[in-house]
Amino acid sequence: MDELTKDHTETLSQLEELEAESIHVMREVAAEFERPVLLFSGGKDSIVLLRLAVKAFRPAPFPFPIMHVDTGHNFPEVLDFRDRRVAELGERLIVASVQESIDKGRVVEDGPSRNRLQTVTLLDAIAEHRFDAAFGGARRDEERARAKERIFSFRDQHGQWDPRAQRPELWNLYNGAVRAGEHARVFPLSNWTELDVWRYIGAEGLELPSIYFAHEREVFERDGMLYAVSEFLRRRDGEVPFVEWVRYRTVGDMTITGAVRSQATDVEAVIAETAATRLSERGATRADDRTSEAAMEDRKREGYF
Repeated sequence: MDELTKDHTETLSQLEELEAESIHVMREVAAEFERPVLLFSGGKDSIVLLRLAVKAFRPAPFPFPIMHVDTGHNFPEVLDFRDRRVAELGERLIVASVQESIDKGRVVEDGPSRNRLQTVTLLDAIAEHRFDAAFGGARRDEERARAKERIFSFRDQHGQWDPRAQRPELWNLYNGAVRAGEHARVFPLSNWTELDVWRYIGAEGLELPSIYFAHEREVFERDGMLYAVSEFLRRRDGEVPFVEWVRYRTVGDMTITGAVRSQATDVEAVIAETAATRLSERGATRADDRTSEAAMEDRKREGYF
């Protein structure tokens, strides 16, 4: 078989196909929209998005800034990683602060969790900077409401999502037309799974915040979940702290994000644990998704990620 024939008969691996699709989506957004932004939390999915953006656009700078919606209750290891990684890339970071929204009276803090307050902060930042598309790292395997989303998921002039009024996406063709005041949330990782993400992290040798790997941490148990002892979450009667080997499958507000018991201290061990689990990371470790079966969809209708 000559080299030309060989080149045309070789097939891409699953990860290569996912990577190619995601890069195609990112380039489509850069071509179709005027003011996109990449949402970056310092979590594993947004770290993969950054890697895909590097492959899609380097050596040129990204054709969009990076933005983090900061609740003020984030894990310090993740914030340190966020700042260092963006500085290494030499890209622009916008921090949209929930605390500033509280100080301005845009939202009212009514409990330990600021997770739901992020919606107003996000929508205000989108309006202020006139963003017409926002990349997010959501995947369809995470949660049933996210499984309903298109890759290009449109929001009306109020930032709200109507799952019954989505545009068809056939043959990887995407309609990026938006009216004034509207915007799109774009999810290049829609077709990835948690296991795909970890395998890609391993294949690419990507650095992650240390909390993604097993470490000793002071935690307490509530409703079957392990929460980090912190200044942001007051313990109830009978909730006694103890030290445990844990890792985090997802990162977010410390008041609603639980850890899992683990001895997985490297990527290969995490991949093995992930392959064996039957519960999504949000179902296992996010208290905000346990309030009702429609909790995520209700928040998304209001403008949440």
